Amino acid sequence: MEDSFSHIVYSKNVLEFVTVSNEFCNVLENCQEYAKKDFIGIALKILPLLYLKAVVLPKTEEELADEFVDKVVDEDLYQHILALVRDKMGQHDDYLEVFTAEMQHSDVPLSANISEDLADIYQDVKNFIEAYKTAVTEIMNDALFEVVGNFELVWGQRLVNTLRALHTVYYSGDELSDELTEKESEEKEFNTDDWTISKMQKSWQEDNSGE
Repeated sequence: MEDSFSHIVYSKNVLEFVTVSNEFCNVLENCQEYAKKDFIGIALKILPLLYLKAVVLPKTEEELADEFVDKVVDEDLYQHILALVRDKMGQHDDYLEVFTAEMQHSDVPLSANISEDLADIYQDVKNFIEAYKTAVTEIMNDALFEVVGNFELVWGQRLVNTLRALHTVYYSGDELSDELTEKESEEKEFNTDDWTISKMQKSWQEDNSGE
């Protein structure tokens, strides 16, 4: 095994990505400790930083077979993070998605979820962090190879999409309270006119009604 600290996995850009990724994962794992508006505000700060640190990561080549890099984020952990964020976002979890291949063949807007986007990002960066913690250079290298590839193909786009959605929610003027009375909860369950996704769908339909 290679022990030299001159290896690319110990470079400044990789170490900075590790730091930001770890903070991102901690925020999602503990999101219930934040008020909704505070959580969104933190996400609006850390997501651009995560993207910036990911886009400058160095390229490398695999050194080991896939089975040497364990995936710590199993289905149970993924669903746990998804549920935490979904509960925190509540009625503001849905948003309109326009940057997908499916949208090119659809006559109506497609919806996505902030919670699912963040859980997908979490899955990749958490797996990377845990592999990096092994301190085995070859495993760290292959984890870097995988997280860079997934950033380019999957979660980089998810990040910028959900950042747009979070920006819309944060500056929409909507009440971003966590607490609802029982009566308000029932109204929210059956009346979705004030949902962010509903407002955006109506706007989209009005803009395209004359086409």
